[in-house]
Amino acid sequence: MAVVTISREFGAGGRILGKHIAEALNYILVDEDIIEQVAQEAKVSSNWVKSIENEAGGTLLRYISGLGPFRKSYVERLAEHKKGYIDGHIYVELLHKIITQIAEGGNAVIIGRGGQYILKNHPETVHLMLVADLEHRIHFMETQYNLSRKQAAFVVDKQSKRRKNLYRYFGREDYDLPVHYHMILNMSKLSMEKAAEMVRHFIESG
Repeated sequence: MAVVTISREFGAGGRILGKHIAEALNYILVDEDIIEQVAQEAKVSSNWVKSIENEAGGTLLRYISGLGPFRKSYVERLAEHKKGYIDGHIYVELLHKIITQIAEGGNAVIIGRGGQYILKNHPETVHLMLVADLEHRIHFMETQYNLSRKQAAFVVDKQSKRRKNLYRYFGREDYDLPVHYHMILNMSKLSMEKAAEMVRHFIESG
């Protein structure tokens, strides 16, 4: 009934490795599904939630309700909106609820979105961190998404900054510290297959 969380430097291949691990262990893979569940909880479109992820980092993100969301409690904010609104703080609170529910079911691989913090004390959880040198990550984006090198470098830089901004809503900026993880995988030196096999062996032998 283990749960695996995967944190990663952007372009290190977290989603693909997550798929390999999920297939090897016959676990469910949770990635975009979280976005959809957050959208349903907040009664807003999934595109809106994606925009929150992309724009995270400001003191106050756009919101639909017209109310000052940080002046009220979480319950008050949700109760008062009409069509629905969401800001970075509500988003993180919903992630706590949803990721914890997923973890209770076990046998899941959860990609990103603060899983290493949300499930820090959850039993039977293995936290992974994927790293890779910059050139490897740029090349990965080129080949996986058919981008030019300039486009790939731009995307890696932009998404790396977005990741830092998003974690500020968790009140954390120490996401790269090894102490948070059971395994640090350098994807510049490992194939996806080898990395997945190492994780599988670690979980099954534990």
